[in-house]
Amino acid sequence: MRILLILLILLCCGCQKQEVVMPDDNSTAAPAYGDTFIEASIGEPSNLLPVLASDSASSDINGLVYNGLIRYNKDLILEGELAESWEISEDNLTITFHLRKGVLWHDGVPFTSADVLFTYNVYIDPKTPTAYAESYKQVARAEAPDLYTFRVTYDKPYAPALGSWGVSIMPKHLLEHTEITKSPLSRMPVGTGPFRFVEWKPGETLVLESNPDYFEGQPYIRRVLYRIIPDLSTQFLELQSGGLDFMGLTPIQYQTQTDTLAFKRRFEKYRYLAFGYTYLGYNLNRPLFQDKRVRQAIAHAIDKQEIIDGVLLGLGQVATGPYKPDTWVYNPDVRRYPHDAAKAKALFAEAGWRDSDGDGILDKDGQKFSFTIVTNQGNDLRVKSGEIIQRRLQEVGIEVKLRVIEWASFLKEFINPGNFEATILAWSGSPEPDQYDIWHSSKTGPRELNFIRFKNPEVDELLEKGRRTFDQQERKACYDRFQAILAEEQPYTFLYVSEALPVVARRFRGVEAAPAGIRYNFIKWYVPEKEQKYQR
Repeated sequence: MRILLILLILLCCGCQKQEVVMPDDNSTAAPAYGDTFIEASIGEPSNLLPVLASDSASSDINGLVYNGLIRYNKDLILEGELAESWEISEDNLTITFHLRKGVLWHDGVPFTSADVLFTYNVYIDPKTPTAYAESYKQVARAEAPDLYTFRVTYDKPYAPALGSWGVSIMPKHLLEHTEITKSPLSRMPVGTGPFRFVEWKPGETLVLESNPDYFEGQPYIRRVLYRIIPDLSTQFLELQSGGLDFMGLTPIQYQTQTDTLAFKRRFEKYRYLAFGYTYLGYNLNRPLFQDKRVRQAIAHAIDKQEIIDGVLLGLGQVATGPYKPDTWVYNPDVRRYPHDAAKAKALFAEAGWRDSDGDGILDKDGQKFSFTIVTNQGNDLRVKSGEIIQRRLQEVGIEVKLRVIEWASFLKEFINPGNFEATILAWSGSPEPDQYDIWHSSKTGPRELNFIRFKNPEVDELLEKGRRTFDQQERKACYDRFQAILAEEQPYTFLYVSEALPVVARRFRGVEAAPAGIRYNFIKWYVPEKEQKYQR
């Protein structure tokens, strides 16, 4: 999904702007069409049908191939995309979208409201294996009264409603009467977006080309080439050798490996606090983690600032919950867990874990306190964080093993079926505070996002109330309490909010940093004709 790129439904509600460090301006030249933009992905896309995609690699590509009815602009304010305008009824229960005319699918068929209604029906179809149906199940009635009008009505107020229609709209004429999981569009997508699918060589490359019929104008960049490179160090070598035009730098690359005149002549670096956080999550179906004192003890045993300083080189902030610190919804007053080995040991003892045989490992009822943390290959920050956590937990008598797994296998064999004890992962965030899909107890099924199986009746009630409330102060009260419960229960040890550190080849112009990041205006990026590197 487009706006649910972070795996969350979006709505912008009073978000504060991020402080952005911008690069030195380079010379300007007239916009020109042409050239190729090359970037890398650490993993193979899983599915190029948005309703079935749940990974960032697929979402990045889908974001260029498809459009939603609305989107966020550079200042994180909702604006029209496939919808020119909309009206919301006084009771906040009905939204009427007025759609753009003259929009074409990549195969030349006109886009209409029938495509929007079809997309809605796919999401609510119980046969569709998607993690993103919840927002569309809130709709009491959806209708397409004419070719360019789409209307939805809700039984109850639903605060994320408008933002949820940033969902990527799919083509009815190509998907109707087919089994969605067997559609060839999973490998060869057809959208309305600024770039069209060309080819996909598994394990190697995926190619998009600019859409000359795009309703906002043809993008200046002719081609976008994704290379599958499952290692950030290798990506960086490719960047330096000219094989990539863009990547997200690691902190050590940003701080120490790019501070040369040669690099600065060829690339521009950006830096801003990312929407999202990294965490250590516990499988709460496992008896080892079902006592919250154990989870609290682990939180005290981990030195989050040590991870920020040692892994991020200071380019991040301590996470205390699912919201980043510079947003209106963030609660600064939740319980915190400063590094305190003595406190950790005391909590373990309260929970019955002691080193009864003197071997340095805590035990209880004959069981050693030993578990494995799994994380994905290609993300050194998570691996290094795991190594620091491993050492700190060893100091308080816990044996931790760290297992690094290739991304596709990691999702298919471990995370989706719940076949893990603990995991280091990250969620990308958004301006919308609704966290229903990640934390509600109804979302613990196969392929759903509450894969740690967290269940708390008060959290369920708060999440339900928060999404029914439009007043920002009332919503904040719900989410303040929600954060307080998570801080007390510690189903995750929230580790850090990192800074985004993208780098772009200098020949690309039109790149502008903003609260939304730097990719919001990608169709306006260009390379002056004399500086273009690739003819095709």
